[in-house]
Amino acid sequence: MPIPDYPRPPFPPQQQSFPGKTGKMEPRPDHGEDSYAGHGLLAGKRALITGGDSGIGAAVAIAYAREGADVAIAHLPTEEADAARIAHLVEAAGRKAATLACDISDPAQAERLVRDAVDALGGLDVLVNNAAYQKYYERFEDITLEEWEKTFATNVHAVFNLVRLALPHLRPGAAIINTASVQSKKPSPNILPYAATKGAIANLTIGLAGTLADKGIRVNAVLPGPIWTPFIPAGMSEDEVAGFGGHVPMGRPGQPSELASAYVMLAADTASYTSGTLLTVSGGAVTL
Repeated sequence: MPIPDYPRPPFPPQQQSFPGKTGKMEPRPDHGEDSYAGHGLLAGKRALITGGDSGIGAAVAIAYAREGADVAIAHLPTEEADAARIAHLVEAAGRKAATLACDISDPAQAERLVRDAVDALGGLDVLVNNAAYQKYYERFEDITLEEWEKTFATNVHAVFNLVRLALPHLRPGAAIINTASVQSKKPSPNILPYAATKGAIANLTIGLAGTLADKGIRVNAVLPGPIWTPFIPAGMSEDEVAGFGGHVPMGRPGQPSELASAYVMLAADTASYTSGTLLTVSGGAVTL
């Protein structure tokens, strides 16, 4: 299948409140709804994906289902409609779907999430820590301690906690995949708290890979570059949205569907020697 002629900037002026809605974006992101074809790479696996209702998480949920996995989609309570739409696509692929409302930064809700996911799927083989919080700041002085702590609570502390909670259910051959970012290597000043958390996630990923190797559990991270998701109009200025992705060699932002194959590869048994990897997907942009 030929690669679609994906949209390039400039994009129409648009802004949303966090976490943003897919249906309000122009153009609409591609999650692989009509394009992703599976090859049985994840047959029989059971995956929990946080933030699986939209953006990268939605693309991963669709791809996993079409590769043969059952999927639990963790989402904020306000994102029930988007989560239901992705769950419908999972079921259309012949796989089991569960939608689980959760604020992962709340330890009690996180504990319930893992328990409900295991109950719904009958076990757990793959944990995708994808949900995150991001906010745009004009100046460093605008970043409050409360916002800094909120960003770390969702993007870092919750990831550690979900790994801790999921670990008793993961068997040898299981995979943990974290969504970091190229921001971990080249932080943008206006989203400094978010960038700092992604640096922490990259470091945590490498540390966990070593710590959990003797249990036969692989841990890797994907580092997306500019990807067209609701995070963009919800977390950037209108000017930045209009030109989003135009700075990379490919001249455009990536679509969520274009990251799905990375998450599939890292979850598949064929990647049995891949752990501690930070996989950059950035349209040709170089990050050191």
